[in-house]
Amino acid sequence: MLPHQLELLAPARDADIGIEAVNHGADAVYIGGPSFGARTSADNSVQDIARLVRHAHRYNSRIFVTMNTILRDDELEPARKLAWQLYDAGVDALIVQDMGLLEIDLPPIQLHASTQTDIRTPEKARFLQDAGLSQIVLARELTLQQIAAIDAALGAKDAPGRAILEFFVHGALCVAYSGQCYISHAHTGRSANRGDCSQACRLPYEVKDSQGRIVAHDKHVLSMKDNNQSDNLREIIDAGVRSFKIEGRYKDMAYVKNITAHYRVLLDEILEERPELVRASSGECTFHFQPDPDQNFNREFTDYFVQGRKEDIGAFDTPKNPGRPIGFVTATGPNFVELQTDDASTVIHNGDGLCYLDLQKELVGLQINRAEAVNKKGLWRVFPKDPMEGFKDLRKGVQVNRNRDMDWVRGLEKKSAERRIAAWLTLDETTDGLRLTVTDEDGHSGSATLPGPLQDAKDPSQADAKLRENLSRLGDTLFQPLDVTLNLNGPRFVPASQLNALRRDAVEQLEAARSAAWHRLPRATPVEPPVAYPEDTLTYLANVFNHKARDFYAKHGVKVIAAAYESHEEEGEVSLMITKHCVRFSLSLCPKQAKGVTGVQGTVKAEPMQLINGKEKLTLRFDCKPCEMHVVGKIKRSVMNAVPASPVRFYKTRPTAGV
Repeated sequence: MLPHQLELLAPARDADIGIEAVNHGADAVYIGGPSFGARTSADNSVQDIARLVRHAHRYNSRIFVTMNTILRDDELEPARKLAWQLYDAGVDALIVQDMGLLEIDLPPIQLHASTQTDIRTPEKARFLQDAGLSQIVLARELTLQQIAAIDAALGAKDAPGRAILEFFVHGALCVAYSGQCYISHAHTGRSANRGDCSQACRLPYEVKDSQGRIVAHDKHVLSMKDNNQSDNLREIIDAGVRSFKIEGRYKDMAYVKNITAHYRVLLDEILEERPELVRASSGECTFHFQPDPDQNFNREFTDYFVQGRKEDIGAFDTPKNPGRPIGFVTATGPNFVELQTDDASTVIHNGDGLCYLDLQKELVGLQINRAEAVNKKGLWRVFPKDPMEGFKDLRKGVQVNRNRDMDWVRGLEKKSAERRIAAWLTLDETTDGLRLTVTDEDGHSGSATLPGPLQDAKDPSQADAKLRENLSRLGDTLFQPLDVTLNLNGPRFVPASQLNALRRDAVEQLEAARSAAWHRLPRATPVEPPVAYPEDTLTYLANVFNHKARDFYAKHGVKVIAAAYESHEEEGEVSLMITKHCVRFSLSLCPKQAKGVTGVQGTVKAEPMQLINGKEKLTLRFDCKPCEMHVVGKIKRSVMNAVPASPVRFYKTRPTAGV
């Protein structure tokens, strides 16, 4: 990928979704392989990935495979074998977290730094570039100024080995710095760094201050709204980002189609304004629907920290999809609800999903079995799928939202996009007959010939128009005809069957030329001698889980290397999560907001706070200098006993040469 190219990077749970991501404008797709992919329910066979690769490469789109879990020593060899299988399948890059992979016999394939590598500083980014990573995804928590500082630290954009900056622009937000959350493993034995997070951040908590008083009750204080950078793309580009990543390897087909199309439209508008920038793959998309991020599951949207810290980044009331306001209840019956829509033109469909907040501010969902229009003024009678007695606090006057529009969903179940590569056709008359040449927007050409003799047209006035019309019928091919040039010695008649065969053969030759021209981007060469890591001491937060990773850091000058948290060497209280989100700030208790906050029970003393969910208790500590929050706790004895740690134990000592 060149520094003037913009890459739209879409997720895929499986190969079929990946194919539709490409069809809807993705310049690259990231997908999990059969293992080591940091999403336990999003695995794919090498054969399916190869099928996706073949489709993507037709458009010069690229396929990245996630191998971004931390690995035990006994997993390094299976990971090595898988890397070679993926390379043979044509995969363009591997997304990695574990630096031990850089110390084994990998194929000559690009390596990209996963979000799990927690890239927040210019020093860390520059190190990973110098270690041979070609693309690095930045922490979601960065501001525009911090992104620009990292971009500057990487050197000239056209310098050999210069890494591409990648940034998440849409989707669910993990509240922790990626790779810096261990609550799931500490409480359940399911490691987020190994792709099996239990999502403790989406649970409701009671928040208590240092005196045991309740500051917030049953709030999802660690649950973030969803990321949406639609309004910031131009500034993110100016800060240095060239790859725009959509979160969602667990998401369904409709989400990937819709969100990919949404950002394709936005980026194409920018490319029209900025001729010095181009898209990273070939072809333009035509959509048969109006992309709309609000139609998919979301927890409402935030642009997080890109424009600085804000108070409204949390989805504290519910981690569910609140949907869009659609109207209010006018009456309820034994098996129905009457709704007055806010807009009389709104249509409610069978199968729609509605929701409302009960008196405890809990979101209650209601699926429609049947919907009937009562009048033309927007009054509807809907019959829920479930019995009415299950809908607590549903009464006259309650606002109702729609969080699933079945008409829109059904539209995306059909063919919803076409992606075509621009092509120019030239028909030349030769001494032997005709030659058709098809040249695409990337400069590739394919030709076919039709031997003579040629017939003169009986109707010269229509001859050229008929030839152009026939040659332009590229049908279900990849190509969209922009122009047809005729270089003939006079008006000619060519039977449609012969023109069809000529056109088909020329297009086949063009596709063959495109395939032959495809080349894998080279693996970056690490700087020699190895550059020093920015720190000489690593704690469990570095996620070093095997000896090859330990060797990597030792080679780069690190003197003290602790084992990953999953090795069970940290038995006491430690930071189980580090996050830029601050509960104290979000509850308006930050000292920078006010000297003291007086409530019903007196002045709240905010630190340390506790989060309580049932029997689970976590302590909140606030590091005000970097403006970060630490969620502190310790690993459960049951996890220590039940979950096997790494078979090789590390010790917090200077590494021995050759270990």
